[in-house]
Amino acid sequence: MKRCAVFLAALLIGPGGLAQAQTGAGKPALRSSIAETPKPDAAFAAFQRGLYVSALSEAMKRIGADRKDAAAMTLVGELYSQGLGVKRDYAEAARWYRLAAAQGNREAVFALALLTLDGQGVTKDKKAAAVLFEQAAARGHGGALYNLGILALDDEGGVQDFKSAARYFQRAADAGNADAAYSLGILYREGQGVERSPPNAARWLKRAADEKNLGAMVEYAIILFNGNGVPKDEAAGAKLFLAAAARDNPIAQNRAARLLLAGRGVPADKVEAMKWHLLARAAGLNDEWLDGALNDLNDDERIKVEEAVRRHVGDP
Repeated sequence: MKRCAVFLAALLIGPGGLAQAQTGAGKPALRSSIAETPKPDAAFAAFQRGLYVSALSEAMKRIGADRKDAAAMTLVGELYSQGLGVKRDYAEAARWYRLAAAQGNREAVFALALLTLDGQGVTKDKKAAAVLFEQAAARGHGGALYNLGILALDDEGGVQDFKSAARYFQRAADAGNADAAYSLGILYREGQGVERSPPNAARWLKRAADEKNLGAMVEYAIILFNGNGVPKDEAAGAKLFLAAAARDNPIAQNRAARLLLAGRGVPADKVEAMKWHLLARAAGLNDEWLDGALNDLNDDERIKVEEAVRRHVGDP
């Protein structure tokens, strides 16, 4: 059965193709509701500073003082799940998430659902995971709503329920989930589960792009450049392509290369164009037209392109 674009994109996110809270590159970030404490706390402050052993010690102190401290239990589960300050142990993470979930912590329920879906530390069980996602969703968890939408598009049973997926994505997007806003925008673009609407597609993709969702940045750049559902703005589209290219999206790198070579939306710059072309090609995205321009470079231009590529990838 044909899979829609949003389903294929979602397979790239999180365990089992489902999305955890997006943290970006670098130091791990707390899931949003874990960090929701009424006042500054030593355990969470240590986590945010990367002092994970101290974070575990302080969290255990909290639990020792209060056996119902669900936030501290969830933090301990997160440390074991990510292997921060301790050896990664999904079974131990699941144990702590269960304890916190029993106290009604929605983030712990969500984290346990992800482990259950992927069979990490617990028996793999998609139906049980869906039940847990429903429980977290009932507490307004945007990530759980989003993942329920993705599950509705899982065609292992031979059925893709686009209407249910759209409803889940809508609720999740309304709760501020950027992945859901991106997915909803794709459904509006394709007319799957909702009536096809370029303006609505543009609205939701813009919202996700504003939250730095990489896929949405590329899709909204295409919309801006072509003027599909919004006024045509080649300069704004080119700017967004370049921003996504800088985050190593091959499609954006290819589009940026073409625009820079042609001088569409940005001043023409052959060296920058070939830099992005080489990076996109290294990721497997070939382009004969750009290859032709690459072959026409003189020796000085080739040296400049090589230097530009090295600067981007961080090579000395």
